[in-house]
Amino acid sequence: MTQLPPQQPDGPYPPPGGGYPPPPPVPGGPAYLDQPAWTQAAQPYTSWIARVGATIVDGIPGMVIGGIGVGIAVATGTNACVADTEGYGGSCTSSFSGVGIATTFLASLLVLVYSIWNWGYRQGTTGSTIGKSAFKFKVISEATGQPIGFVMSIVRQFAHLVDGAICYIGYLFPLWDAKRQTLADKIMSTVCVPIR
Repeated sequence: MTQLPPQQPDGPYPPPGGGYPPPPPVPGGPAYLDQPAWTQAAQPYTSWIARVGATIVDGIPGMVIGGIGVGIAVATGTNACVADTEGYGGSCTSSFSGVGIATTFLASLLVLVYSIWNWGYRQGTTGSTIGKSAFKFKVISEATGQPIGFVMSIVRQFAHLVDGAICYIGYLFPLWDAKRQTLADKIMSTVCVPIR
């Protein structure tokens, strides 16, 4: 009875002959060598509507705090009306009280502290603001895949002025951009990605 030769493993290359080792695997193209490991896989980006929703959620605490301050100022203010002697109407003036001015100032200060904490500290260290957490995404650096830090997160918020400077078109860029970036994201080299 004759023996059959051993079966060869299936693969793209025939087995090497003469005791030589098999050839190395085909290397990736040069475009992949410079990219960080986290971008080599297909990276999903956050939708525009999720970003809008997160912005609305982020704005609610500031609007509530500011509204309370202004509400107290209006409620404690004074109104004075003077009738016209010729019967054609009159004029009224309104002014805030000292309590109203103080509460408006305090509310403004609280909104500033909230904004620095939410968009500076929280987004800078975790990548997500309150709104971004609610919509389950974060802002990361394109180069590192990590949150951008406190200072750069504040700078990114100021970079959004560019988005608004051209009739707010910069905020619409995620609708047609491949990475769904605003102009501020492009300036800061950041992307918004889902939290896994």
